[in-house]
Amino acid sequence: METARLLLEESRTDKFISDYFRCPDGSFNFEVAENLSDESGYFKFGPGLTCFGQCSSGKPSHTAKGDLVNVEKDLQIDGSLIRLPFDPDQVVDNLLFERYWPSLTCPGSSKSLVRKIYYSIRPFMKVALRKHLQRLYLSKWKSIAFPAWPVDFSVDNLMRRLLAVSIRSQQAKQIPFIWFWPDGAPGCALVTHDVETTAGRDFCAQLMDLNDRYGIKSAFQVVPEERYEVPPSFLEAIRKREFEVNIHDLNHDGRLLEDRKTFLQRVEQINRYGRSFCAKGFRSGALYRNLDWFEELDFSYDMSVPNAGHLEAQRGGCCTVLPFFNGDLLEIPVTMTQDYSLFNILKNYSIDQWKKETAQIMDLHGLMCIIVHPDYIISERERRVYEQLLQHLQSLRDNDRVWITTPSKVDQWWRDRAQMKLVADGDRWRIEGVGKERARIAYARIESGRLVYSFDVNRPPRRFKNE
Repeated sequence: METARLLLEESRTDKFISDYFRCPDGSFNFEVAENLSDESGYFKFGPGLTCFGQCSSGKPSHTAKGDLVNVEKDLQIDGSLIRLPFDPDQVVDNLLFERYWPSLTCPGSSKSLVRKIYYSIRPFMKVALRKHLQRLYLSKWKSIAFPAWPVDFSVDNLMRRLLAVSIRSQQAKQIPFIWFWPDGAPGCALVTHDVETTAGRDFCAQLMDLNDRYGIKSAFQVVPEERYEVPPSFLEAIRKREFEVNIHDLNHDGRLLEDRKTFLQRVEQINRYGRSFCAKGFRSGALYRNLDWFEELDFSYDMSVPNAGHLEAQRGGCCTVLPFFNGDLLEIPVTMTQDYSLFNILKNYSIDQWKKETAQIMDLHGLMCIIVHPDYIISERERRVYEQLLQHLQSLRDNDRVWITTPSKVDQWWRDRAQMKLVADGDRWRIEGVGKERARIAYARIESGRLVYSFDVNRPPRRFKNE
C-alpha cells in the first residue's frame, strides 16, 4: 500500500499548481507527453512565458536569448484531460530551485575564485573602493536574458496559464480556490533589515521609531559573530517592541557556501544561535544560497532567495512572488530591489523604482519583500528615501488593504493555508483547517480571454487591520 502511494505521488503532475492555488481535489487533469527531450533547456509556453526543462516540441535551448521553441502549439485538450508537451512540476521545480543556474553564462558560483579574493581583502578596503568593485562586477547586469528584471513572474504566469487551460478544458464557469492572503488582502508586504555593522546596530532603535511612526513592524536580521557585539539587551529591545529577530549568516564573510564541509560546520553554529536568539528565520550574507543544502537549517523560514538576482553577487532567482516550501523550510523570496543596489548601483535616490515594483507585484497579488539596511540609511538623504517608501506602503495598506506584516506571520499563514482544504457543502464550498476563519474563497474565471479573480459574495474581503 505504501509503495502504491509513493508511485501515485511520483506520477502526479499537478503538485505545484495544487499547492499554489489550493483548489478542490480533482481540479486538474494533466498528462505529460512521453517523448520529452533528453536534455533540459529553455523554451516558451506561449508569448512571454519562458520555461526551463524537457519538452516534446523541438529542441530546448541552452540559453534564454534568441528565438526559443514555442511548445504551446502541441498542447492538446481531450475532454477534461490536458496533454502537456512538458512536465509542469519539473519546470516549476527548475525555476524555484534555480536548477537552470548552471546554464547561465554570468559569474556567481559560490566557489568563484574572484569571490574568495574579494572577501579575503574586503576588511581592508575603503568603502569607496568596495563600491567601485561591486559596480564593476555588476556592470553587465542588463544583458542577462533570464530571469526578467526587476521582477520575474515565470512561475506565477505558468500557474495562471495552466489554471486557465483547466477552466476551458472542463467548460467550467469558474474554479474555486483558497485566496493567497488572509482576510482577502490583495497583496502582502514585508520590510526586513539586515544589520551589517556596529553603526547599523546602533541605529536600530531610531529605525524602529521611524517604522512605528507609520505603523509598520519589520524584521531585523542580526549577524551573530565577528561583525559586532550582540548583547541580549539589544535583542530584547527589538522583541519588546514587537519587531522580529532573525539570524543573518554566521559572520557574513562570504564563505558560508564555499564547500559542503564548511557549510555543515557553520550551519551547526548558525542553528545554535537561532535557538539562543529565539529566531524563527534565517537569511544568508549577500543572499548566497544553495537550496539543496538549506535543508540542514533548523529554522521555520528562510529569506535568502531573490526573485530576480541581477544586482546580487549570486545571480539567478526563483521567478515567483509567492512563498514556497523547500521541504519543511518555507522560502520567503526577496522580491524588490535592495536599498544598497538602488543607491549605489542604480544611482537612484527616489522611490520610483520601488513603486514600479510594488505595482507589478500587486497586479499578481504577490509578496512585496524588501531589504533595507540600517547601515545604509543613517545619512539624511537615504533616510528620507526610506521614509517615502514607508509612506507608500502605508498608503497601500490604508487605501488598498495590503497586508503589511512580519515574516513569522507570513510563515504561519502559509503553513496554515497549505493544510486547508476546499470541500463541497451542497451546492457551495467551505474551507476546512486551522486558520479558516481568516481564509477566503475566491473564484477564477475567464473574461475576454483573461483570467480574473472574484470572491465568494457571502464572505467578501474585510477592511484590513494593521499588524
